[in-house]
Amino acid sequence: MKWARGKTADGTELTGVIADDMLHPRAALGSDQAAGEAVPLADVSLLAPVVPGKFIGLWNNFKAAAEKGGMEHPAHPLYFFKADTSLTGPDGTVVLPTSAGRVLFEGELGIVIGKTCKDVSIADAEDAILGYTCINDFTSLDILNADPSFPQWTRAKSFDGFGVVGPVIETDIDWRDLTIKVLVDGRERQSYPAADMILPPAQIVSALSQDMTLNPGDVIACGTSIGARPVKPGMVVEVVIEGIGTVGVTTSAPAD
Repeated sequence: MKWARGKTADGTELTGVIADDMLHPRAALGSDQAAGEAVPLADVSLLAPVVPGKFIGLWNNFKAAAEKGGMEHPAHPLYFFKADTSLTGPDGTVVLPTSAGRVLFEGELGIVIGKTCKDVSIADAEDAILGYTCINDFTSLDILNADPSFPQWTRAKSFDGFGVVGPVIETDIDWRDLTIKVLVDGRERQSYPAADMILPPAQIVSALSQDMTLNPGDVIACGTSIGARPVKPGMVVEVVIEGIGTVGVTTSAPAD
C-alpha cells in the first residue's frame, strides 16, 4: 500500500492511499476511515507524504562506509535532528545558501512511524513502523566541520529544503531487498544495498524509543553509505528506491 499527501488545484491538501491511479483520501495517516471521494492522481501535486513531528537522521549506520572511514560499528544509533522547516517533497527546489558552502547529497531509506511507541522491544518496534520512503539528507559539509570544538550536525542539515522526503510511504515492502540510488542530472552517482545496515530498522526504532517517545508520522533517516558527493546550483538530484519510487528536486542558487 502506498500512502501519499498532495494538493489539489484549489489548494486542498489530502492524505490518502494510492490505488488505480487515484488518491483515496483518509481521515489521517494510517487510518482506514475514508475522507471523501477519490481524486485522479493527475489532478494532484504530490507533497512530502508526511509532515513529521520529529525528523531524525542517523550517522555511521552502513558497514561499507564504516569500513572506509575506519569507524567502529555503533551499538546504539548515532543520531541528530533536522528542523521541521527543512522538509520538502517531490519536484521541489532546494536553495543552496552561500553560507552553507559545500553541500552534499545523501540518498537514504526513511522509516515512517505509524504508532506511538516508548521503551518498545524490537518485535513491537517492527509493528510500530508504518512503512518506508525515500530521503535526501542534504548536508553542509563546511558548516558541519567549521568549529573543531563542536560538530554542527543540526545547523548543517537544517537549511530550508535540506530534508527531501517522498514520493510515497510504502507499507508492503521488505527493506532488505531495497537498493538506494541517487541520480544527478540523470547519472547514477550513489548505489548501495539497504541490507548493509549496521542497525536494522526495528532495532533503530526500539533503541530510539528508549531515549524518547516516537509518535505517528515521525521520520527516521537510516543513514547513508559511500558515494555521497557535492552538488551545485542547477542540478537535478533524484533518490530512487525501486518499490517505493523516485523523489527528485532541483538545486538553485540564492536569489539576488
